[in-house]
Amino acid sequence: MINVTVAGAAGRMGSRIAALCIEHPEIKLVGAFERKGHEKIGEDIGTITGKGHLDIPIVDDIRAVIDKTDVLIDFTSVGSTLHNLKVAVEAKKAMVIGTTGFGKEDLGEIKALAQNIPCVMAPNMSVGVNLLFKILADVAKVLGDDYDIEIIEAHHRMKKDAPSGTALKMAQVVAEALGRNLEEVAIYARKGLIGQRSSKEIGIQSIRAGDIVGEHTVLFGGLGERIEITHRASSRDTFARGAVRAALWIYGKEPGLYDMLDVLNLK
Repeated sequence: MINVTVAGAAGRMGSRIAALCIEHPEIKLVGAFERKGHEKIGEDIGTITGKGHLDIPIVDDIRAVIDKTDVLIDFTSVGSTLHNLKVAVEAKKAMVIGTTGFGKEDLGEIKALAQNIPCVMAPNMSVGVNLLFKILADVAKVLGDDYDIEIIEAHHRMKKDAPSGTALKMAQVVAEALGRNLEEVAIYARKGLIGQRSSKEIGIQSIRAGDIVGEHTVLFGGLGERIEITHRASSRDTFARGAVRAALWIYGKEPGLYDMLDVLNLK
């Protein structure tokens, strides 16, 4: 059995991850925590997830649960995740990170810290999306510069970062396959008299509306035809299951930063 603790356990993602951990025969949920002042502090995670009383209260301090943890799963926010990662490194505990919205400096810090513990980090834990990451590189290489590339992503109105981490990862995969520097060719919005589209640019557009779980389309537009590759998530469980799978995989691995392609053996 692997002892798992969930950060942000009362949130939309955290509660689903906790529920799946409770159900999994190879995982024991041993801890759940939230930010200080959260209304669910002190409540039992089993009750919150509909799994019955488990005598696992939600606490407001990671240090109260980290010692009994084998793997920490974190889908929270940039600042919280960085703090939790530092605590995990101090305690020598493995970690799974699904948080998005990190800047360059944040990513550099994560890469450095993850040299001390085994850590899986991915902008999207879905098996289907990670399969697309692999496929998109092959498609881009075949089509080359003859096809214009646009990425359209849509999420619920509560999502704080844009574009999504998944859309940025897709753009990075395509750019690398074509030998382009994404920072130089990415176009995040268009308005007014913008002139003719360049053959090198990669458009990334964001939609925020209602309760959309997550949709990503990569469009390759050529003369006389276009190819659209789309992934639609209809439930957060697809991401939660991926996180649980990553937690099972990362336990006992050598220190270092891994991603879901490693977990799924797609490299």
